[in-house]
Amino acid sequence: MLKKLRWAGCAALCLIAAQLAYAAVNVNTATADALTGIKGIGPVKAQAIIQERAAHGPYKNAEDLAKRVKGLGAKSTAKLQEEGLTIGAAAPSSAKTAPAKPAQAAVQERR
Repeated sequence: MLKKLRWAGCAALCLIAAQLAYAAVNVNTATADALTGIKGIGPVKAQAIIQERAAHGPYKNAEDLAKRVKGLGAKSTAKLQEEGLTIGAAAPSSAKTAPAKPAQAAVQERR
């Protein structure tokens, strides 16, 4: 019984580790380090992606990424997406959200 529990615990930890290793990387918000974590993107390609993004804005889709970054085509962008790269418009930085209340003010409001 104890061996089965240990095996189940080990299997659960392996699944969690696999999910963490396959974390999605958004091409429109990723740093060079995050991009190089994707199999198929090296430091030079990561820098090219970031420079193009800074110069001309976020990538709309895989076709846009392939068109704007030299050396990337439809096949390579599809492969990068399989490796965990996500491509799409980044959330606007000026999105209106309610400002967070400080903890002390929230406590005083309840009284």
